Amino acid sequence: MLKLFRRLALFIFVMFLAPAMMATGWWMTQTHAANWRDADWSSSGVLLAQPAANDAAIYIMAARTGGLKGALSLHSWLVLKRPGATNYDRYDVVGWGNPVRKNAYDADGNWYSNKPTIIHEIHGEEAASLIPRIEAAITNYPYAAHGNYVIWPGPNSNSFVAHVLRAVPQIGIVLPPNAIGRDFPTEGRLFAIDDDWQNFHANLFGYAGISAGARSGFEIQFMGLVAGLDILNPGLKVPGFGRVGF
Repeated sequence: MLKLFRRLALFIFVMFLAPAMMATGWWMTQTHAANWRDADWSSSGVLLAQPAANDAAIYIMAARTGGLKGALSLHSWLVLKRPGATNYDRYDVVGWGNPVRKNAYDADGNWYSNKPTIIHEIHGEEAASLIPRIEAAITNYPYAAHGNYVIWPGPNSNSFVAHVLRAVPQIGIVLPPNAIGRDFPTEGRLFAIDDDWQNFHANLFGYAGISAGARSGFEIQFMGLVAGLDILNPGLKVPGFGRVGF
């Protein structure tokens, strides 16, 4: 039994704790805003300031979050561009007040001075067909009341976006592995299969779990950290660093 415990402890250290410690060390060498008041929240220029009216679009965006937690986690959000509109609608979850916010920030705004990236985007008729389903998933998010936000293990901002991605699997992605909180089971089920039967999830309220399937590849989750293999886009999933492609 002691030998088994030692092997398990070594596995956890090598797969999760050591990469997290290295990511934290790297993060501490970077320059960051001292606090949220000093941070830059303005548009990053990643999205067109004036989108074409005839284009529908969906963007999944993310940026490193603030403070020391930025070493290990992203903050993610959704941006929708409806057909005929010349503006974007951004949806986030935040940790104060009512969690779900619409257009509280610029669609491509920096997050704690950290420039966002587009994780995934869909355009045209496909986007137009999915937007109503995304809006329904946003409306049905079960942790939208004041006080529902929990920074760790969730439900947090990444739990919200992951909830939408699971509810609308046709979007075709999972959040990056360093989006801590994404695996919190917002549907309340410890075992779940996505509606298109291409992904399986088993998770103990965000503390530990596994995922497997076409979108997830193979993942092991421990205390919000994720290690695994990306199969469709070959690469490793490394705690703190996210996806490292081959």
